[in-house]
Amino acid sequence: MNNPVATGARATAVRLSAAHGSRLITDVEIALHTSHTEQPPNQFTDPVAVASLIVASAGLAWTVYNDLKARAAATPARQVVTRTVTTQLRRRRTLTREEVEIVKTTVEETLKPLEEE
Repeated sequence: MNNPVATGARATAVRLSAAHGSRLITDVEIALHTSHTEQPPNQFTDPVAVASLIVASAGLAWTVYNDLKARAAATPARQVVTRTVTTQLRRRRTLTREEVEIVKTTVEETLKPLEEE
């Protein structure tokens, strides 16, 4: 399987590029390549920060999905993963409504290939 975090992040960027501009796709690629070396920003207001939110959410979604699946020995519902990711991100900072929607879309796109199997 391809890297599900990168796949989810890229699919989210394509899906949200109409609302956030086509540059978002490039910004997500940059964020993917730097995600292992930098801390995510505290505020997600500019396009690069939105890209960082997408990559961070995709990584967290994948981790949460695998943790929940291992604990329950069953496939966790997307809503449970979304709620867990959102809650964990909110522990670090306040999320705007728009950011919560970005997180929801990212979780959906990250888990979509798993739901199609």
